[in-house]
Amino acid sequence: MKFSDGYWKLKPGVTAAHPVEVREITEGPGSLVVHAPAHAVRHRGDLLKGPLITVALSAPRPDVIKVEVTHFAGERERGPRFAVDDGEPGGEVSREDGAVVLTSGNLSVRVREDAWRVEFVAAGEVLTSSAGKGLGFLTVDGVHHVREQLNLGVGDSVYGLGERFGPLVRNGQQVDSWNADGGTATEQAYKNIPFYLTDAGYGVFVNHPGRVSFEVASEVTSKVQFSVEGQSLEYFVVYGPTPKDVLRTYTALTGRPAMPPAWSFGLWLSTSFTTSYDERTVTGFIDGMAGRDLPLSVFHFDCFWMRELHWCDFTWDPVAFPDPAGMLARLKARGLRVSVWINPYIAQRSALFAEGVAGGYLLRKPGGDVWQGDEWQPGMALVDFTNPAAREWYAANLAVLLEQGVDCFKTDFGERIPTDVVYHDGSDPERMHNYYTYLYNETVFELLRERGDAVVFARSATAGSQRFPVHWGGDCEATYEAMAESLRGGLSLGMAGFGFWSHDIGGFEGTPSAALFKRWIAFGLLSSHSRLHGSHSYRVPWLFDEEAVDVLRRFTKLKARLMPYLAQVARQAVAEGVPMMRAMVLEFPDDPACTHLERQYMLGESLLVAPVFSDDGAVSYYVPDGCWTDLLTGRKVRGPRWIHDHRGFLELPVLVRPDTVLPLGAVDSRPDYAYADGVTLCLYELSEGTRTTTVGDTVFVTHRRGDHVRIETPEPPADWQILLVGVGTVSAVTGGAVEPTEAGAVVRPAGGAVTLRIEG
Repeated sequence: MKFSDGYWKLKPGVTAAHPVEVREITEGPGSLVVHAPAHAVRHRGDLLKGPLITVALSAPRPDVIKVEVTHFAGERERGPRFAVDDGEPGGEVSREDGAVVLTSGNLSVRVREDAWRVEFVAAGEVLTSSAGKGLGFLTVDGVHHVREQLNLGVGDSVYGLGERFGPLVRNGQQVDSWNADGGTATEQAYKNIPFYLTDAGYGVFVNHPGRVSFEVASEVTSKVQFSVEGQSLEYFVVYGPTPKDVLRTYTALTGRPAMPPAWSFGLWLSTSFTTSYDERTVTGFIDGMAGRDLPLSVFHFDCFWMRELHWCDFTWDPVAFPDPAGMLARLKARGLRVSVWINPYIAQRSALFAEGVAGGYLLRKPGGDVWQGDEWQPGMALVDFTNPAAREWYAANLAVLLEQGVDCFKTDFGERIPTDVVYHDGSDPERMHNYYTYLYNETVFELLRERGDAVVFARSATAGSQRFPVHWGGDCEATYEAMAESLRGGLSLGMAGFGFWSHDIGGFEGTPSAALFKRWIAFGLLSSHSRLHGSHSYRVPWLFDEEAVDVLRRFTKLKARLMPYLAQVARQAVAEGVPMMRAMVLEFPDDPACTHLERQYMLGESLLVAPVFSDDGAVSYYVPDGCWTDLLTGRKVRGPRWIHDHRGFLELPVLVRPDTVLPLGAVDSRPDYAYADGVTLCLYELSEGTRTTTVGDTVFVTHRRGDHVRIETPEPPADWQILLVGVGTVSAVTGGAVEPTEAGAVVRPAGGAVTLRIEG
């Protein structure tokens, strides 16, 4: 939201008050409270008027400064609030050079004792600051707002703010944090997160679940501005120094993802949305996949598993699926998991509508009537998840499906949440608009967690929703442009601590060409989670061409073999809040060439993936410093440099980072298996030193010193081996046998340790 008309003037109807000088600083245990009048105090008469800006500073955990800005403190407490883990508050207060300083770990906030200026400092450098007319109270046509402006240094780039589909670097953009069902081609977003990450050593989390308006180097080109309606504003400055460090600390505040079950990393196949399907259709698809040697892990039933106009009643359509329990048992006997579509809306024709009205489980208008609308389902109402009884009721209906044999749910929608409603617990409707999805997905996820494996396929999200994986990118078109915007959205969401993300392979709206479908398959199977899904057309590969079958087979099997590595990356996402799919700047923040890269990504720290966005296979990508190796071809390329290449449909650039020990599994038919049995440790351009590789419960330690390499494990798995990629000669082996191959030297250890002497 812009308040100014150019640099000098405010817009008509806008009045502003900004802190001018510091009148008093109150010190508390590890905290400061700053009182700053919005005018110069020349005599006692100037103390008889306001406003007075109150800024409370505290240290909720190391490397984090919490800032609370207040005008009128008597404003009613309005829920909901994000679940923020403040940890063990601490901080030390000191004085230096006419300023009061609060230090939290390696981050300090310095407040001058005269003219208004607040600086956030780390490693002796000012990261960002608020001064002049940055902070303030602004009234727009009688509506009160609190605004902050934090300085951006020359060359500083801003990322994040949720799953956004425009340019990855947010500089120059206006972003309103307000969930909307807007597809992937506009400025709207399903997953708005009021957190931005910079490449300047810090991030900022605005602790407000309602609408937050961000102006990122847009209203003022040297500042990030954020504002909210009301009398107060709370935000956290989070120090790194690296972007991954910032994410680790931010997710310690707002939560880290649970570990999805191993089977969820395999291929998901959907009925698609408005297509015609019944059990015969489903069986035909599954038979077709099995007959073509296409590994399938999950089958998904989209909306029309229920009767038309009854969404949601959680009851199978008796015409299309007359024996749901038997059908699910038959699918499970084939080793498949089952997902079904749900949303939080109850149509008027649903048998649950009357139950919801009688039980008080549905959102109501201020006058007491149930809120209803005709968009999506005629007469639909919304479940009030602030009511504990409503959550139990909703979960109990889902539990019946779990008893039948359903394994997980696609938790669709959750964005179209009205504000002219009354919540059971008195929550503010404006603040609940974005937060609703948190309660919705939490309800479903916790039910699944109680039963064992827990995974959802969620479209909407807010801060903290990363706790409930997986999230997918929403309704994109079947075009290369939409494929690219989907990737931008996923990388952007990862910069808010969302570890697991997926997208509709081939695009949702429309039917992709065979070429686009094959290109998207390769991208999809090199994503955290992989799903074939469309709107009005099926996504089984043989409907496109026979090569699409070959492409799907190749990349589904490749992902299965990569699972020992991907499981490592997933564990890091759970433990640290660092996403599996990473924008290049996350891994290479000191390489200026990576600042704006948005058509390639790192899958974990060791694999660079560059999807192909053209029929003819033309692809350009950047290779950072070092000698990288193409996983699929074995070719080596030395960076830093740009590569302009052409790839067939059975290929895309997947480069292995130098100094990598990449574990490849022995199974290519499923994602869930004993990863250590028969594992191949692939050694790429090892440098001096020691590195640890965890495969399942087995730990391998690899040492290199000069031309000697030693690999050891205390509990050697069956049939493990080592591939020295691109190494032609091993002059000596102790503890195993060596065999030359086209890919490099293969070493088969006799026990739990082997020492090699390599040449070349």
